Order: sequence, then C-alpha cells, then structure tokens
Amino acid sequence: MITDGDVESWLREDLGHHDVTNHLPGRTDGRLVAKEEGVAAGIDAAEAVFEYLDCPVESAVGEGTVVEPGDVLLTVSGPTRDVLRGERPAVNVAAHASGIATKTREAVEAALEVNEDVEIAGTRKTTPGLRGVEKRAVVAGGGDTHRLDLSHMAMVKDNHVAEMGLAGAVEHVAEQTSFATQVEVEVEKPKDAPRAAEAGADIVLLDNMSPADCERAVERLAEAGHDAVLTEASGGITIETVPAYAKTGVDVISMGSLTHSAAALDLSFRTGEGGN
Repeated sequence: MITDGDVESWLREDLGHHDVTNHLPGRTDGRLVAKEEGVAAGIDAAEAVFEYLDCPVESAVGEGTVVEPGDVLLTVSGPTRDVLRGERPAVNVAAHASGIATKTREAVEAALEVNEDVEIAGTRKTTPGLRGVEKRAVVAGGGDTHRLDLSHMAMVKDNHVAEMGLAGAVEHVAEQTSFATQVEVEVEKPKDAPRAAEAGADIVLLDNMSPADCERAVERLAEAGHDAVLTEASGGITIETVPAYAKTGVDVISMGSLTHSAAALDLSFRTGEGGN
C-alpha cells in the first residue's frame, strides 16, 4: 500500500524549496511509455503520485504485463505544472520496480526450464522506504516475496549457532515464537542439514553452497526422513547459475540481486503529441 506519506517524501525530495522548472500555465496530457522490452511493475506507485497531485490517471497495463518498446503503461491529465511535477518520481519508481520484475521473470523462467516445482524468492536486501514497492515487483515478475520483515519468520543464523550451538540456538528461538511462525535454520555444510531438521527447523537454508553441495544436502535430508522440511538455496546466485541450483531439488532459490542489483527498465514520460 502506497501512503500519502510515501508520495509526499518522494515529491519533497525532488521539488525542493522553489520549483521554477515546472511552473507552467495551462493543462496537458501525459503518458508513461516503455522504451525497451520488460515486465511492468510499480504502476500503482506511479498512479499514487499523480493522484496525490489531483491529476486523473489511468493505468493501461496491469502489474506483471510484458511490455514492448512504445507500449503505454499509464496516461494522466491535469494542470501542466502538476503533471510535470509528478513526472520524475512516477517514472523513477515505475522504472525501478519494472527492472526488478523483469529480472525476477528472467530468473523464474530460467528455473522453470529445468524444475517446475522450484520457487524464486526475493530477500530483505531492499531499499529503505521502498520495500513494499520492491516486494510487489518481485511478485509481478512471478517470484515469491520471502519474509516481508523480521516478524514474518524466525531465522537461526551462523552467529546464533556460534554462540549457542545449533540445537541450543534453534530451541532458544523456537521458545520465543508463535505457533504460527516458521523457524528457518541456516547451515553451511550438507551434513548439518539433517541436524537442523532434527533440532526443529521448518526450513533449512543452504547458505553459500555450491549446486553439488545443495544436492547432497537435499539427499541427506531425504535419507534421514526429513522430506517434509523445506530447503532454500541462497548466497551469490545469479541468473546464469539458477538452472544449476534448480536441478538440485531445493524448494526455493532466494536472490538478493533481484532487488539490490536490478537495472531500471528504460521508461519515458511524454506530454502532448511530442516527447519530454
């Protein structure tokens, strides 16, 4: 959900104290146009910018739609000054979100080519203040949000294990969680995957493992009778290496790069009959 506070902060950042550039008379129409192929996302955020400025806006494509160069993503009309003031924040947020959705779609398609059951997920490596926009962009691209914040799942990481031991760390975390909260345990070696499951993990995170080690970890869990425990591969996984990880049998492949390294989709805002 995009709040008025979100939009106010975006506009305040861009307009500054004295906007002379966009202080123009009259009314105009504008449209957000794709300049390259990709997956549309962040349209709701762009709409919110213009709605805040009382400029009637209408989306032309839905979230997750594949767009081609020249496709219109949304149209807007209103006082020229307000339409132009909303232009840059709207374009920036939609381009950023669309870039995330596009990269996510690439990862999803690469995974599905070899494994129809594996999911691609984002992480908490998001831009402060834009997590909602970025997480929804991952979904638009066909991915899973993963946990939205620290309250959505309890995670036992390597520093917990170093301080309390694996079993002790899992017990300590599990005692503080609700019955509705899953516990994920991070392991760095295949042999520790069954240990994590035996300690009470609902999900075993295979951290920075090679595809070969991930496959061994999945096999060890099955051999130990822990087939029901979910497995997640994470750590430095790229679009190019997604197929190799998808073949290992893991349930989820999480990628921080979907949000922190996706290139913005090239979008343009045009007014009247010409460009802007």
